[in-house]
Amino acid sequence: MVSGRRVGARSGEHIRAALVEAMTMAATQLPADIVAALQSARARETSELATEQLDAILSNVNIARAGSIPMCQDTGIQTFFVSLGQDSPFLGHLQEWLAQAVREATDVIPLRPNTVHPFSGANPGDNTGCRMPLVNWEVAEGGDIEIVVLPKGGGGENMSALKMLPPGVGIKGIQRAIVEHVVSCGGKPCPPAVLGIGIGGGADTAMKLAKRAILRTVGLAHPEQTVATFERELLEMINMSGVGPMGLGGATTALAVHVEYAHRHPASLPLGIVVQCWAARQARVRIRPDGTTEVGQ
Repeated sequence: MVSGRRVGARSGEHIRAALVEAMTMAATQLPADIVAALQSARARETSELATEQLDAILSNVNIARAGSIPMCQDTGIQTFFVSLGQDSPFLGHLQEWLAQAVREATDVIPLRPNTVHPFSGANPGDNTGCRMPLVNWEVAEGGDIEIVVLPKGGGGENMSALKMLPPGVGIKGIQRAIVEHVVSCGGKPCPPAVLGIGIGGGADTAMKLAKRAILRTVGLAHPEQTVATFERELLEMINMSGVGPMGLGGATTALAVHVEYAHRHPASLPLGIVVQCWAARQARVRIRPDGTTEVGQ
């Protein structure tokens, strides 16, 4: 967390301002872990074409940060992961403040209006609408609210998938299904990607776990050794595929593979795959009970 402000505990103005600040940061500044992973990939590459793509990506990142401008023309669907401290005085207002902040951010950053009605195609022009912005709620102890801002672009989202596998395929079968899917995507999700994998639960749970998995810091393995080994092996397999940066060949198709799981029904093996493009944008906001807000990556 890198900045803070303290105002009246029940005023929403400063909280909306913090949310707009976080959306601005997410749109214009790639997190340090992603930048480091891209630089490491650049150092490893031997393909001239792959190197050129990574150089272009890193140059784009620098220009966006220096000019405080969005790093991609697709500024995504504004998605929030909210951990709600059950003792926070702001619970009754947060949904409204999130929508208000998205409207303001659309104007001031600016963000491309990306929400359209699925039947009429009508666009409200402010990145809100029915069930928009997307908010994932989780209740926690204490009085703090922690919010992760995740702008999710269409290219990566279009390559997400749910696969209901027969349980008998085992771990190797899960890995095979993921590698085959990534290879079939080619350059469409703008690799090198961060892959979120959700295993188990029901169909909806697997996809939610997969999207939550992409929030983890690149380079931070799963705390369970068996899962961490699965992640490492899968990353190696994917990067041996040769898809490479922007699908043009090379040694780096994915920057990371992050797995989350839930217990499952014995007769069912849901597999959720969520693809995040190289612009793995996010920022974080903490709201304390006294009204203090902190924004960072």
